[in-house]
Amino acid sequence: MADKRYEMDLVSGPILKKVLIFTAPLIASGILQLLFNAADMIVAGRFAGSIALAAVGATSSLINLLINVFLGLSVGSNVAIAHFYGAKMNREVSETVHTTIALSLISGVALSLIGIAIASPMLRIMGTPEEVLPHSVSYMRIYFLGMPVMLLYNFGASILRAVGDTRRPLYYLTLAGVVNVILNVIFVVVFGMGVKGVALATVLSQAISAGLVLRVLVKSESVIRLDLKALRLYRDKVIRIAKVGLPAGFQGAVFSISNVLIQSSVNSFGAIAVAGNTAAMNLEGFVYNSMNAFHQTAISFTGQNMGARQYGRVKKILLSCLGSVFITGAVLGTLAYMCGGTLLSFYSADAQVIAYGLRRMEIIMLSYFLCGIMDVMVGTLRGMGYSIMPMFVSLMGACVFRIIWIFTVFKIVRTPECLYLSYPISWALTFTVHLICFIFIAKRRLRE
Repeated sequence: MADKRYEMDLVSGPILKKVLIFTAPLIASGILQLLFNAADMIVAGRFAGSIALAAVGATSSLINLLINVFLGLSVGSNVAIAHFYGAKMNREVSETVHTTIALSLISGVALSLIGIAIASPMLRIMGTPEEVLPHSVSYMRIYFLGMPVMLLYNFGASILRAVGDTRRPLYYLTLAGVVNVILNVIFVVVFGMGVKGVALATVLSQAISAGLVLRVLVKSESVIRLDLKALRLYRDKVIRIAKVGLPAGFQGAVFSISNVLIQSSVNSFGAIAVAGNTAAMNLEGFVYNSMNAFHQTAISFTGQNMGARQYGRVKKILLSCLGSVFITGAVLGTLAYMCGGTLLSFYSADAQVIAYGLRRMEIIMLSYFLCGIMDVMVGTLRGMGYSIMPMFVSLMGACVFRIIWIFTVFKIVRTPECLYLSYPISWALTFTVHLICFIFIAKRRLRE
């Protein structure tokens, strides 16, 4: 079958080699996505000014807060399909695929309505600077119009990853990203549409990637084939997806709440600080997406091996992913900081914007590998079918800690550096507790 060229057997053979082969397209996808997002930022900052750059950046934490609950469901789908695929339960795979796509469409429409409705009041509550606010509201409302296609792509890509296919999502993302850059230039540079043009280009390019993923599922000759007429929510599959997906989504949402508070704190330093923070965050995304690829790899590999009852391979998978993500995060983070001034200058020519960006990069980039190893631990636990435990640990170790930090330490030392220090400390704490949880679960599994 043609699909077998793209699918990968994750339950046998050399682990590290397959981890790297599986992860490489994920890293490329993440970097490409960030390049195209960076194009949004660069076009906004260079051709529409620092206010436009700040307007796009001021919405990021709020957008993530709203979409993370729904994206968590795609994690649940990935785990469920990987388990069934590893156990060769073809009917269960098919029912989960149809439930996943139905969930993506329902969730996308609901999220569009929510995002459009609360954009203005929430951005005001966050203390978005007045000169930035109207632009941020326009950007966010147009962006949320595209939620159905965005979730369709993400849920569809999670189906492909669950069966070992990370290449086709990369191909489709590449094509959509090129279109996004072209449309950015047309809408912003040629027609002068500002942040509205950036948002519109994003929505239209996401529609292309969603359409391509949908097409490959419909035309698939393997067990993941999608029949649009047979779309429905299978109750037992919804429950299975939700058991992993809702805690993952809730965790992501609460993480975003802490990031919203941090963004609000950054807003208190003014529009220039917001612009510098935005540029630095966009650069961080390149490192984060490279590391997060190993989180996704840990989920798919662990899920398939749990389904196939290959429990002995799970620890080896974890060690391979931890070693790989540590090297990736340490090397890329250090290189990004060393080249920080040059990289930030692509986003803005304003020396103050660059200075604010460097203040963030010095703390975040040099410790970013801690975030990577933390996420790999979470991915492994989710792949094993445990989602509530890592959710609770992450909420306490990262989110609650950061919120306490903002209202105690940062209240005393009101500097950007003090604010950013909450990140590496929370990553280290959360990783340590997750590792203890894994050791406990692994010992219990061996006894069983």
